[in-house]
Amino acid sequence: MSKIFQLQLRLCKRSFQTRLSNQHNINFAIQINNYVTQSNRNSSVETVSKPKEWQHTPSPISFNFYLKLSKIRLTTLVVVTTMAGYAMAPAPFQWTPFVYSILGTGLLSGAANAINQYHEVPFDAQMSRTKHRVLVCGRLTPLHSMVFACGASICGLSTLYFGVNGLTASLGLANLILYTSVYTPLKRISILNTWIGSFVGAIPPLMGWAACANSLGPGAFLMAALLYSWQFPHFNALSWNLRPDYSRAGYRMMAVTDPGLCRRVALRHTIAIQALSTCAPILDCTNWWFLLECTPLNLYFIYLAYQFYGDSSSATSRKLFRFSLLHLPLLMVLFLINKKKWFVFDQKVENETIEVVQNV
Repeated sequence: MSKIFQLQLRLCKRSFQTRLSNQHNINFAIQINNYVTQSNRNSSVETVSKPKEWQHTPSPISFNFYLKLSKIRLTTLVVVTTMAGYAMAPAPFQWTPFVYSILGTGLLSGAANAINQYHEVPFDAQMSRTKHRVLVCGRLTPLHSMVFACGASICGLSTLYFGVNGLTASLGLANLILYTSVYTPLKRISILNTWIGSFVGAIPPLMGWAACANSLGPGAFLMAALLYSWQFPHFNALSWNLRPDYSRAGYRMMAVTDPGLCRRVALRHTIAIQALSTCAPILDCTNWWFLLECTPLNLYFIYLAYQFYGDSSSATSRKLFRFSLLHLPLLMVLFLINKKKWFVFDQKVENETIEVVQNV
């Protein structure tokens, strides 16, 4: 019996030791787990300091966005050509219609460009040159662009009609419709869009002339023809290096569909500019010094266009494009300096003559 009792006592000791060892292991594991979870909680508290739910904070609408929507550089060029047409008109210079014509033309140009960008968002997104525009990037909504376009067009037309005259307002309305409803959709249909776009660019000097004289004369159409021809070497040279973008977006440009025609048209219209410049003194718009002064400028323009025609590379197209930016303002300045009749001066002479006759 004593042996049996001793055996049972040994078995009880072993089972008790086994239970103790298991209990120690469990406690150790629990401590490790508690330490790991506590460290994870501390690290999560340290790293995540922002709210659980992210809130969308839209960027504030800046006035600069609307300048980009109206393509302020292109609008500035339109306004400058309008000013040139006003200055060349054979009528007395008056500040009120001059300022109203500038303001109204600028508003209409901004409205037209906003409508153009509204229609071309999916295509601008595919071009490197236009993928950062405000509508493509979402800085302005399509509703913003159309509200701006409607407001600017109404204000621009009202300014021209009530502040200037009906002829200038009619030309502005026609140009707005031509640019937004004909030129913009035609860009994806036919290469004729370049010719229509050149007509759009030729109308602003007519508006300036009409704002000053309330009529259109030979000098107005001569300036419009100069602007019309100038746009072909300017745009054809610009589009030459943008052929991959235009092709990707599906625009039907001469540089993409008919590169040979693109080069020929650029050369032809530089020659046409020289021919039109010759007509200026013949039509009694300028003196003969204008032809003498602008001929070297036009001949160099022809030379660059001929280089582009013979070797249509990126270098020759860039040279032609950059010089076109210099050519137009210089030509307009020469046109203005050599104006044949300064109505202000003639009016002063007439007033002095009338005073002398009255005194006698």
